[in-house]
Amino acid sequence: MANGDAVLSQTTQSVDEKKIDTSKKLKVGIIGTGWIAEAHIQQYVKFPDVEVVAMADLIPGKCQAFCEKMGVDYTNIRFYPDHKSMLENEKLDAVSVCTYNTTHAECTIDSLRAGVHVLLEKPFTVTVEEAVEVMKAEKETGKLLTIGFQPRMDPNMQQIKKIVESGELGEIYYIQTGGGRRRGIPNSTFIEKKTGGIGAMGDIGCYSLDMVLNAIGYPKPLTVTGYTSNFFGTNEKYQRPDKDHTAKENADRFNVEDFAAAFVRLEGGIVLDFRISWAMHLDTPGDTVILGKKAALRIPSTDCWNGTVGGEMTLYTDVAGLQTQTKIPIIKCDKSLFEMKVRSFLDAIKEGKPAPVPSSQILYNQAIIDGIVKSAEVGHEIKIEIPEV
Repeated sequence: MANGDAVLSQTTQSVDEKKIDTSKKLKVGIIGTGWIAEAHIQQYVKFPDVEVVAMADLIPGKCQAFCEKMGVDYTNIRFYPDHKSMLENEKLDAVSVCTYNTTHAECTIDSLRAGVHVLLEKPFTVTVEEAVEVMKAEKETGKLLTIGFQPRMDPNMQQIKKIVESGELGEIYYIQTGGGRRRGIPNSTFIEKKTGGIGAMGDIGCYSLDMVLNAIGYPKPLTVTGYTSNFFGTNEKYQRPDKDHTAKENADRFNVEDFAAAFVRLEGGIVLDFRISWAMHLDTPGDTVILGKKAALRIPSTDCWNGTVGGEMTLYTDVAGLQTQTKIPIIKCDKSLFEMKVRSFLDAIKEGKPAPVPSSQILYNQAIIDGIVKSAEVGHEIKIEIPEV
């Protein structure tokens, strides 16, 4: 079988239906009832082995309004003014942490220490130091922690990893990745350091980093030269109003990055060229490219980083002295990636399996983002320091 045919033969994939054991129902709580929590509750109510029994939010009345908006019967759901009181008064099996970025670490650490398994929305944390503190609590308690990277569930993302692991590309030496939006600033709590901590990198950049780092086995990042800017977010001309703020108010409060770029050196002699954007005068900063000594893979960018690839991938290689290109067709997946994310978390709890997206990997993802911020502040390359867990 020719090289291209060998790759193509791996591209058919189906999502197996699995019978759910309802003999034990998991009691679940939701911390934070903002926009992303909507996707979590939509999945939890589908599953016959789950009971959502508690919710916590700092804003009075928000939990009830959330349930009413989502059409959820909250007769048997208790509402709490903060996550601490919920953890103190409920016997929970698991929680989804759906708060704004700067509270990810606190809510996750408290939940783990309360003996509760955690599905933590991305980004992992804001800083690498916070990520390490979370992992210490994970290690101390033995509870399961998985990070909410649903693109991992996409069979096309998994195909990228299969191609790399097959050896078709040979030794990897250079990767270009990133992507982003011409216009796509989310506003809300995303755009202020006090709540978001980081901007486009924490929202969508972490996904594009995971796509390639997971494919190559998450080598340790060593050094980074980083750049960040916010020319668009701070300009009223490119802002938009929302229910709480005018366009000018959003521009005035915007103090995170809407664009970032970096040159990262990884263990194994691999160089990572990264760019991500919420706003720019360009449709994309480029496709993802993985260069190996035997072949290369081009992964088309998406319009807004929606969790999958942007189209057919292309494998470039030489066959019998001829330069060839092989198209890797898109694998169709009928299931919601978010559903698979939540279900994999629940199955890992019930079956004693490892975390679907382990913190030990995403620590390196967070270290790169944190390194970009620090390098941009000092204006030169820095060594990436990762504290011991």
